[in-house]
Amino acid sequence: MRGLWTIILLILSNTFMTFAWYGHLKFKEMKWFENLGFISIVLISWGIALFEYFFQVPANRLGYKENGGPFSLVELKVIQEAITLVVFVGFTLLFFKNESLKWNHFVGFLFLIAAVYFIFKK
Repeated sequence: MRGLWTIILLILSNTFMTFAWYGHLKFKEMKWFENLGFISIVLISWGIALFEYFFQVPANRLGYKENGGPFSLVELKVIQEAITLVVFVGFTLLFFKNESLKWNHFVGFLFLIAAVYFIFKK
């Protein structure tokens, strides 16, 4: 159960992270945000990223073997990276219609999935 909660929290964390890192690229399309300066954009993104930490820190504490969780530190990092990739692809397809995924992107994704496999292989 700790493993499942770790993954759920990592998905939530990465959703906030993706919005903080890339969501501001869509601000110019929103009337209220279109004239904000660089510092304002950074502060808004930082505020969004704060919520990432509310999920990331508990996910790592809950999932880490030394705290009674099922995952090693390396496994936690690889899970987080795989989730980041999935969340990022979904975000891109939903919010950035001008971006396209090509065959080489999918090959790269397959290599990342292979990395997850090899990290967890005993």
